[in-house]
Amino acid sequence: MTALVIAEHDNASIKGATLNTVTAAAQCGGEVHVLIAGHNAGPAAAAAAQIAGVAKVIHADAEYLAHGLSENMAAQVLAIASNYSHLLFPATASGKNIAPRVAAKLDVGQISDITKVIAADTFERPIYAGNAVATVQSMDATHVITVRTTGFDPAAASGGSAAVETTAALADSGKSTFLGSEIAKSDRPELTAAKIIVSGGRALGSAEKFNEVMTPLADKLGAALGASRAAVDAGYAPNDWQVGQTGKIVAPQLYVACGISGAIQHLAGMKDSKVIVAINKDPEAPIFSVADYGLEADLFTAVPELAGAL
Repeated sequence: MTALVIAEHDNASIKGATLNTVTAAAQCGGEVHVLIAGHNAGPAAAAAAQIAGVAKVIHADAEYLAHGLSENMAAQVLAIASNYSHLLFPATASGKNIAPRVAAKLDVGQISDITKVIAADTFERPIYAGNAVATVQSMDATHVITVRTTGFDPAAASGGSAAVETTAALADSGKSTFLGSEIAKSDRPELTAAKIIVSGGRALGSAEKFNEVMTPLADKLGAALGASRAAVDAGYAPNDWQVGQTGKIVAPQLYVACGISGAIQHLAGMKDSKVIVAINKDPEAPIFSVADYGLEADLFTAVPELAGAL
């Protein structure tokens, strides 16, 4: 019984979500192999070989694999899928794009967003916006799994000494072409990887107030900035700051929610945070039900005072 982790990388280094997925793969039992499919991705393959617990790295290199297009990636996975009992993808935009194609081609059911491995064929996953946890058992010969990275600690990025095996890249499917990307640049930590997140809600009232009130606190804490869906929909914050079921799932060491009521959709994206601090003037706000520390106060007074005290 061997598990294959389809790594997420930028051809030069391994992304953090891969480390969490390796931990989940190790809990499935047996060896853990990692697939690096990219272009000039030798440095990423070398980095994958250093991950603790990885027995083998499989490296496929071709120009049309450079950007992880799902059609080509799925074909590359399917070419070696028969060697594995488990195929694991991070539950990121990329993983969610590739995994269903692989599951469909293998004619097996996909097991999505797992947060716990109970046995080699049995897993836990959240349903109903995290209000219930389903235990799923699969009888399929091959388990195609996406891993909610916040449910697993990251594997150590160093300490391993896996062999790197080169495999032939399949021909370009010709079904899609990478044209370009527009990537938001920020001096702040990336939201899903940040250890501290400061989030604001609709109560801030405007984009100007959002920046005026939230930015100094985030600067003092060295934190990433997040927002509720209501704040994003109102135009107070950009889409890539949205935390929640339809945004980004995060689990930082510290999550500070300012003026966020705590709708189910938002709680589903941040309730696994290690320490949750809520600032809200409504004592009945649902956010207080998951908060470790709650402050019933006007955020326009409390947040500047907190930033000043820091």
